[in-house]
Amino acid sequence: MAGRSMNDIKAHIKSVESTRQITKAMELVATSKLRRAKEKAERSRPYFEVIRSAIDIIDASSEAKGSVWSAKSDGGPGLLIVIAGDRGLAGGYNSNIFKLAASLYNEGDIVLPIGKKALEHYRHRGTPIFSDSFEYADDVSVGRALDISRLIATGYKNGEFKRVTLVYTKFVSMLTQLPQSVNLLPFNNEESKTDFKENDILFEGDPEEMLDKIVPQYIGGVLASAVSESLASESGARRTAMNAANKNATEMIDSLMLSYNRARQAVITQEITEIVSGSEAL
Repeated sequence: MAGRSMNDIKAHIKSVESTRQITKAMELVATSKLRRAKEKAERSRPYFEVIRSAIDIIDASSEAKGSVWSAKSDGGPGLLIVIAGDRGLAGGYNSNIFKLAASLYNEGDIVLPIGKKALEHYRHRGTPIFSDSFEYADDVSVGRALDISRLIATGYKNGEFKRVTLVYTKFVSMLTQLPQSVNLLPFNNEESKTDFKENDILFEGDPEEMLDKIVPQYIGGVLASAVSESLASESGARRTAMNAANKNATEMIDSLMLSYNRARQAVITQEITEIVSGSEAL
């Protein structure tokens, strides 16, 4: 019985060591991806800030009052854009996003999932999906983000939904990622931080036409930035999860080694006892 127990423990140790090798490799891959994703996220932020400022100035002007992009609506369905991960094993990254999205979802709303886990989540629940063409968040380049934004802008202007909300994870640090929501449409001038004198602004052309052209660019810029933030957050969350898994595996191996040594000592003691007993019998 003792010999079999030792063999079982050795097999268990070997299995845990194999798992630890995999999680260690995944941690290294996540660390490498995190570095690139973090740099990309930081580069994308200035574009969003500049184009948001331009939209605030145009939309807050008296010439653009009553714009379809600023029209408030008390009812009607909304569009919820949810950016999640393409894979699991990232701790609470995906579940935290879905919890926030669930708190913002209203009956009749439509969801635009970006990322494999988001698409699977809402398909499984039978939630109305605006488009399933963006299965992998890692494949959403700036060009694809603009494609998404044109679909959203067209749908909003045609009255398919009355508001657009984006849910994503903001990258703060390697250890901290915060689920956040952004109201993309309609614009809320009360939240604008732009300080300007309207008399100093001179528009060339119709402000409404300018907004029609710049809004898809704005939405595309926000989406591209949010995807970059989400990818960096996913890599950070996965690195943290794999690091914790490595530590747990090491602790488990240490505990199993202790059990193995105890079992081995018991076998040795039993063998010595049998030898002593046999010599006394002679």
